[in-house]
Amino acid sequence: MTAGPASGTLPDTQVRAMFDRIAGVYDRMNSVMTAGMHHGWRERAADLARVGPGAQALDVATGTGDLAIAMARRGADVTGVDFAAAMLEVARAKDQRIDFRLGDALELPYGDGEFDAVTVGFGARNFADLDRGLREMARVTRPGGRVVVLEITTPQKPPLSWFFRLWFDRAVPLLGRLAADSEAYVYLPSSVRRFPGPEELGGRMAAAGLEDVRWIVTAGGIIALHAGTRRG
Repeated sequence: MTAGPASGTLPDTQVRAMFDRIAGVYDRMNSVMTAGMHHGWRERAADLARVGPGAQALDVATGTGDLAIAMARRGADVTGVDFAAAMLEVARAKDQRIDFRLGDALELPYGDGEFDAVTVGFGARNFADLDRGLREMARVTRPGGRVVVLEITTPQKPPLSWFFRLWFDRAVPLLGRLAADSEAYVYLPSSVRRFPGPEELGGRMAAAGLEDVRWIVTAGGIIALHAGTRRG
């Protein structure tokens, strides 16, 4: 990525190095932290992308590729991009049908309107410039195509808000220490806290060139799925 870090983030070089370090434990940690529910959330995101046989789809910040794979199961021709090479190695080992390649979320190496759907799952909060990343996602989506953002959000109402703070601020960093990378799992809670809430994110997606932006908040207020349509 080329832009400087937003307030409260790490520099891109540190974020990239962090994800390269944790690539080998990333999937297991996701399953532990979400009790395995992250797979279902990605399936819902793939449904919102509305892809089928012959559709061209792009998964941005694809990580270890689970959302890209979910769209491929629906028959789409999928490309996954990420800036962490070690994460892509894990993704390629899972599914060789998908074109996983290094890519910059803030400067996607594709022309305008190349894809029927563009998604990001649990990666938008790592964009150094969220608005620029959303504009890039919209730019490479064809008019009438779908942009989907799946992210963790901060619940506002107790008792879940109390549990969320306890889990993310105390338990997740402890799990990170057990996984031998405390920095990564201290970064995770801070990245969630600074990420915009569902309504603000919906407005920023609209400002990026999307219309009919709607969102679903699920898992008791912890997960938000946003989808919008590229303006013609």
